[in-house]
Amino acid sequence: MSEQTREHGAHSDLVARTAIDRRLAEIVRPAIEAEGFELVRLRLMSGKTRTLQIMADRPDGGIEIDELGEITTTVSAVLDVDDPLEDAYVLEVSSPGIDRPLTRLKDFDTWSGHEARIETEELIDGRRRFKGVLQGVEDNEILIEIDDQGEPVTIGLQFDWLSDAKLVLTDELIAETLRARKSAGVINEADFDDIQTETASEEE
Repeated sequence: MSEQTREHGAHSDLVARTAIDRRLAEIVRPAIEAEGFELVRLRLMSGKTRTLQIMADRPDGGIEIDELGEITTTVSAVLDVDDPLEDAYVLEVSSPGIDRPLTRLKDFDTWSGHEARIETEELIDGRRRFKGVLQGVEDNEILIEIDDQGEPVTIGLQFDWLSDAKLVLTDELIAETLRARKSAGVINEADFDDIQTETASEEE
């Protein structure tokens, strides 16, 4: 299980899941962080031409389209030097969007009070999918208030159990996100899901 306990603990976040995703994250994360941003998620998607999807954000949220361009340039340069991918691929760098994936323990604290969908690797009390309002984090547990036969019940899910989690797009979430963007002096909602795309291929 050494693959599961590497630095940054592959088991400790949902940023990168597969062995190749974790390898790529190890390569690009330091470069992204050196620019003052955070790696939110990395996925290598298979297809006729593979797509390397990188989701990045500012530590306090509100990444700009030109900053996505900067990250694209930085990541391309790093992968030109140290690239475990042998075939051509398309690089996509995007912001997390409003209904963002929750990939790190701190995300569940940051977005406490908002609705989320959570999936677990194994069945927990006969189910894998949970939808409810996030109630923060306690030790290594995600607290979420779910509906149990018409009654609100707060349950704790170990972060290590999670396979996927994301915010649910609600009016309250949109309103709060736009308020935050406005207070930061940025009110262009069109920026949220912009993607910077670049095609990369082997030189030799």
